Amino acid sequence: MKLHHLLRTLGPGILFASTAIGVSHLVQSTRAGADYGFALLWAVVAANVLKFPFFEFGSRYASATGESLIDGYKRIGKGMLWLYLAVTICSMFFVAAAVSAVGAGFFDHLFGLSDLWKGFPLYPVALLIVLCLFILIWGQYKMLDKTIKIVGTIMVVTTLLAFVLVLKNGRVEPMADFQAPAVWNSAGIAFLIALMGWMPTAVDLSTWNSLWTLERIKSSGFKPSLRATLFEFHIGYWLSAILAVCFLTLGAYLVYGTGKEMPEASAAFSKRVVELYTAAMGGWSYYLIATAAFSIMFGTVIGVLDGYARALERTLWLLADSPELQNRMHKGRRVYVFGLLTIALGAFGVIAYFGNQLKALVDVATTLSFLIAPLVAVVNLWLVTRPGFPEEARPGLAMRLLSYAGIAFLTGFSLFYLWNL
Repeated sequence: MKLHHLLRTLGPGILFASTAIGVSHLVQSTRAGADYGFALLWAVVAANVLKFPFFEFGSRYASATGESLIDGYKRIGKGMLWLYLAVTICSMFFVAAAVSAVGAGFFDHLFGLSDLWKGFPLYPVALLIVLCLFILIWGQYKMLDKTIKIVGTIMVVTTLLAFVLVLKNGRVEPMADFQAPAVWNSAGIAFLIALMGWMPTAVDLSTWNSLWTLERIKSSGFKPSLRATLFEFHIGYWLSAILAVCFLTLGAYLVYGTGKEMPEASAAFSKRVVELYTAAMGGWSYYLIATAAFSIMFGTVIGVLDGYARALERTLWLLADSPELQNRMHKGRRVYVFGLLTIALGAFGVIAYFGNQLKALVDVATTLSFLIAPLVAVVNLWLVTRPGFPEEARPGLAMRLLSYAGIAFLTGFSLFYLWNL
């Protein structure tokens, strides 16, 4: 593949990676390593491998048909479209709240925002959300694309550097009387499902890949081949999978067995993560790491807000049916902007209600995502294998077999979790 073609294609896959490498990696993978060592490494690897087809199908479907997965859901029937809308509405406030709470913690830690307005403890959250809204409403996709590429570069370089230095320095000495926590009790199973729920992210967010792929084509005026589109997505996806293992290793090497725990409050958690990196890289790196950690979450918050708003806009447009109503909805990006504001206000309300219970907030959002994943996986597979889908764009035998294994994996663990409840 020619380099200049790849550079013109870059965007959706990097945006996906930046959105994924937020709560699932920075929070959940680090917690997995800190609490369980390498006992949950298999879950991180399995989730990334077995969920891969259903995200790839988003890029595949958009490139082959010129429409989003959400359009594909309508082809199944309006009932599927209404179900997708219901799932989106039920999860979007929790997901946006979770990433915003974590992002605000790093934002506050880097700039000391809490000290500026002590009478309003949610000031860092409000400021972060307003900043993201400004970029998305004013800058639109082009600014989003440029911001994510800068953030992604900082994120990858610093994480890989910290990972190498952690391996070089070795693991911290465990406590003499340390006993490894059980994985297969109620608390361990609940965390396991939450970990896999967003590893690398929720399956229902696969629609975002298709929306971003189409938006990239529209904004750049360049239509890449299916091969180029999939190659670009592979770069972003597997890079995020590698970084998930890096974050788990960081927690396992620097926290596991020491008797220390990762705090639940967002501000305390962000401080602890930055301290872990600094311990691996040296005191000189403190502000570099604080900036990089905030950049990771900043990219995630922007991606989540944009993704949900785009999904809402497209879903409501398809449900409208009336050409006159659809034209009014498109005018001035009214539905997109209204969706952004609604999601932002809803997320802020969830954060205000949960207070500093970061762990509970994240676990609720990730568990919901995992429980609805099997249905979305089945539908995505059907859309790229159904009669009428271009023959040359259909997934091969290996990808179909991996899809069947992924559906069995997601369904089995969802039932296992519900049974344990």
